Amino acid sequence: MLHLLGVNLPDRKLVSTALQYFYGIGEPTALKLCQELKFPQGVRVSELNEVQINDLTNKLASMTIETDLKRQVREHVMHHRNIGNYIGRRHAMSLPVRGQHTRNNAKTAKRLNGRWVQRRGYSVWSEAQASPLQRFFNNFGSL
Repeated sequence: MLHLLGVNLPDRKLVSTALQYFYGIGEPTALKLCQELKFPQGVRVSELNEVQINDLTNKLASMTIETDLKRQVREHVMHHRNIGNYIGRRHAMSLPVRGQHTRNNAKTAKRLNGRWVQRRGYSVWSEAQASPLQRFFNNFGSL
C-alpha cells in the first residue's frame, strides 16, 4: 500500500481510480493528472516506479486538496454566515442552500448543514431577526 501525503493508496487499483481517494480529486481531475504525468492507461499503483511516484507527489503537493480544501470550504461557509446573506442563513438553519425543495427531500442538507450549527452554536437567523436597536447595542454597547 502506497502512502502519499497522508492518504493510503491501494496497490491493486488503477492509478486514476486510486487518485480519487484524495479529498478534492474526482474522476476528471484524476484522468487529467494521469495524462499530464504520462502514465499508461492501465497502470496500477504497485507498478509505479520511484520517479513516477516523486512526480505524482510533487504534482499533488502543488494542488489544493485534503485539509487545505476542507479548511477553504469551511471558511467560505463561515464567511457567508458572518455576513448574514441568504446562503449563510440557510446553512445556519440546516436547510438546502442551492434552491432545492424542502417539503420532502431535505434529509441530506439537514445532515450536512446541521454540522455547522451543532459545532458553532451560532445562529445568523436569530441575529437577522433582531431589531435595529438591538443590533446597534450588540455591536456598539461596549463603547
